[in-house]
Amino acid sequence: MTEVYFIRHSLRDNATYDDMDVPLTAEGEKRALILADAFANVSIEQIFSSPFQRSVRTLNPLAHSKNLEIQLISDLRERNVGHEIADFWPFAKRQWKDFDYKLADGESLREVQNRNISALEQILATSKNQKVAIGTHGTSLSTILNFYQPDFQFQDFLSLAGKMPYVIKMDFAENNYLTHQVIEIDYDNKKSY
Repeated sequence: MTEVYFIRHSLRDNATYDDMDVPLTAEGEKRALILADAFANVSIEQIFSSPFQRSVRTLNPLAHSKNLEIQLISDLRERNVGHEIADFWPFAKRQWKDFDYKLADGESLREVQNRNISALEQILATSKNQKVAIGTHGTSLSTILNFYQPDFQFQDFLSLAGKMPYVIKMDFAENNYLTHQVIEIDYDNKKSY
């Protein structure tokens, strides 16, 4: 069985719009350290990540504690909306109603899902019976969850909005999804599962 720990990035600095280079806030950096501590007794063997800085910086303390390199995979990146949107939630809701809807120069949720699942399947093929961590994003992770659980929809996506970092463990036999578990980490009191 392969155990995949999807780790949504920590708190991002919303003062920066360049999606690729958005840093973490000071609190986000602190939470990344707590996250690494929460994995002290988990034998992570490989770490993969979106190339976006907020994802990489979230995983840096974990990688350091496990003496592992972070392997960047471009297809794990967050959705490209196309351009800044003043009112994001109605746009997101429309995309969840129509997985093929997108703005000019942007991506549909189907496109995001296809490339993320393709990347995940490559990771599963090369990481059999290992414990791996994957740095991800809210939309990317949500489309992965939707792929394996089609009843995961817009309301579920909304429920992830303030959860950063957010960790969910998914178990696979080969490429076959078995089950998942949300890993609870109390970032205020530094307690984990």
